[in-house]
Amino acid sequence: METILSPPFSPLFNPKTSLPKPFLSLSHLPRSSSLSSAKPICCSLRKQHSQIEKESFSIPKSWVSHVQQGLAALAISLALNFCPVVSSGSALASEFDVLNEGPPKDSYVVDDAGVLSRVTKSDLKALLSDVEKRKGFHINFITVRKLTSKADAFEYADQVLEKWYPSVEEGNDKGIVVLVTSQKEGAITGGPDFVKAVGDTVLDATVSENLPVLATEEKYNEAVYSTAKRLVAAIDGLPDPGGPQVKDNKRESNFKSREETDEKRGQFTLVVGGLLVIAFVVPMAQYYAYVSKK
Repeated sequence: METILSPPFSPLFNPKTSLPKPFLSLSHLPRSSSLSSAKPICCSLRKQHSQIEKESFSIPKSWVSHVQQGLAALAISLALNFCPVVSSGSALASEFDVLNEGPPKDSYVVDDAGVLSRVTKSDLKALLSDVEKRKGFHINFITVRKLTSKADAFEYADQVLEKWYPSVEEGNDKGIVVLVTSQKEGAITGGPDFVKAVGDTVLDATVSENLPVLATEEKYNEAVYSTAKRLVAAIDGLPDPGGPQVKDNKRESNFKSREETDEKRGQFTLVVGGLLVIAFVVPMAQYYAYVSKK
């Protein structure tokens, strides 16, 4: 076997020894300073370049984030300013809610407009409950800010009476008083027995005096309570206490009369005529004096 695998044929079976070895290996060659320092310099340049890129890209990202935060704050402020704030309780009520909820059970007042004080509500409850016990008439007072479904307070009062008391028997001894604060007007309606007990005179007087006059002065508590007292007095057959006196708000006119205008016009004509005479005569006199000297 030794004779067959002789050194001349060993390169065929050992590829590592097939290539001729160089005389000097690279390990024995001296490394130059430039080659040894090339790799660290490239790494440091790459690191510095990456840091510069990171810093250059971090600035617009922070700017964009500030812009996004500012836009979000602006959107929230606009939403708070322009969106209606939803409240709870009676503030959500409207003329339609008054119709659907029906007559109040524990009181005689539906203050949807929120203009009546607790004292007024308590006084109304005492007064109206007393007349209901004695005479059997039930009167409800309703205040609303404005009407959108009906043209005036009278139509809305009739609608409330028909909705709350659908039959004639139910609404025969019922009365409805409506006060619209924005329109400064009121209306009174009721069943046949209620209208007969109060009388047309008192009904017309309260609608034309108590409710509109005091509502114009924004005395809503007095308007409601004085109306209730007049209705109760009429039901009891007592003398009418009367309504508020309409104040004469007529102002003196600043316009002048015809005589004063004619007098002022004559004086103005004299003044203008005198000025025109002076404007023409004085220059002519000066020119005549100048020419006569020559």
